[in-house]
Amino acid sequence: MSPFPLPNPLKIAAIKTENASTKTFILDGKLDAQPGQFVMAWLPDHEDKPFSLANVDPLSLTIADVGPLSHALHQLDIGDSIWIRGPLGKGYTLPTLSTGKTAHALLIGGGYGVAPLLYLAKQALQLGYQVSMVIGARKETDLLLVNDFKTIGTSLWLTTEDGSTGIRGLVTDAIPPLLAEASIRPTVVYTCGPTGMLQAVAAVGAAENIPVQVSWEEHMRCGIGLCGSCEVGEGWLTCLDGPVFPFDPVMVSPHTTTP
Repeated sequence: MSPFPLPNPLKIAAIKTENASTKTFILDGKLDAQPGQFVMAWLPDHEDKPFSLANVDPLSLTIADVGPLSHALHQLDIGDSIWIRGPLGKGYTLPTLSTGKTAHALLIGGGYGVAPLLYLAKQALQLGYQVSMVIGARKETDLLLVNDFKTIGTSLWLTTEDGSTGIRGLVTDAIPPLLAEASIRPTVVYTCGPTGMLQAVAAVGAAENIPVQVSWEEHMRCGIGLCGSCEVGEGWLTCLDGPVFPFDPVMVSPHTTTP
């Protein structure tokens, strides 16, 4: 399906409850988009907001109930419409492998930052990558999309801050045992989640000399680089230059050579 330059209403075909605060809305349309890109979603009488793509065929958005628009979305039912504009921004880069070549993609998600990594994992597996996925949350009941990642065939690692399941601690605590066990060293790390987590993963990647692609979270209003509300670092616009960056945009100037 062609991009939606203006808000386009799509009906809700199905709703999946992921946990107490998060639902996945499966819409009656598809979108030609890269993993890591986003759309602006809108409802009448609400300000539009950015949401990552959990899937593109059918178009699916995994949304946590954390604000006025997301709360209103959580009140919708099958058959109701959500207005979608996009895809927007720059997504993850996933090179096509040469015939016979093997590569290992390590995906690390925290909170509802897990959602866009599901679409990325599917793409990576289709291209022939080995895929390891680390999902982190405060407690077991906060974990997202665990069964979805199991179903598609990723090597799955879980971390919880309270130790209720998986490794006790943060997502970075899963990296040393994962690297020790992996038959092939990760070629690249892809991550999405809270800012502190992104910085920690970027630091581990630098220490291990593994390239990291970071999906940066920032408040967005227009989604197309006009308002400047999502500026980070020295002149970066998250909606236009990101949200995926090949480094931490706060630490690296846009005028310097990127890693």
